[in-house]
Amino acid sequence: MAPCADVADIRTHLDVADIRTRLKGADIPPPYPDTQTMPPYKIRDEAPPVVQKTYTFTLWLVRKVENFPRSHRFTVGDRLTAHALDLMALLTEAAYSRRKEPLLESASHKLNSLRFLLRLAKDLDLLAVDSYGFCAQNLEEIGRMVGGWRKSAIVGAPAQS
Repeated sequence: MAPCADVADIRTHLDVADIRTRLKGADIPPPYPDTQTMPPYKIRDEAPPVVQKTYTFTLWLVRKVENFPRSHRFTVGDRLTAHALDLMALLTEAAYSRRKEPLLESASHKLNSLRFLLRLAKDLDLLAVDSYGFCAQNLEEIGRMVGGWRKSAIVGAPAQS
């Protein structure tokens, strides 16, 4: 199979600088006008609200970590992303498990670790103060939801999360 003769043409058509100059005058709205709002994604309706909240928070955080400087993206950024994904996985597993209490306890520990990692990211100036406040507020709400779910799982009441 012979290589394409128009490789130079393909490269010029895919030139990023050219695309940017063409789009400068275009009226393209940003995907999220306010960077402090989470996208309106929702996973399946039968998932508990805490799982949905954690999903949207994780999606927001993963996109934020992509903008970290290279020197911290693969250390602090990867750890933040991994903790958020682990938290989401633990809560999803707890939602469909009979033995919820040990999973929710692990989720609570993961949530506390995530709080400290976010604080580190703020202190390293990887997150703006507004973004950190947004994260802290969401993690506080997720923590309250996990705590309530955990108490109901301990007592033996049906989980109402």
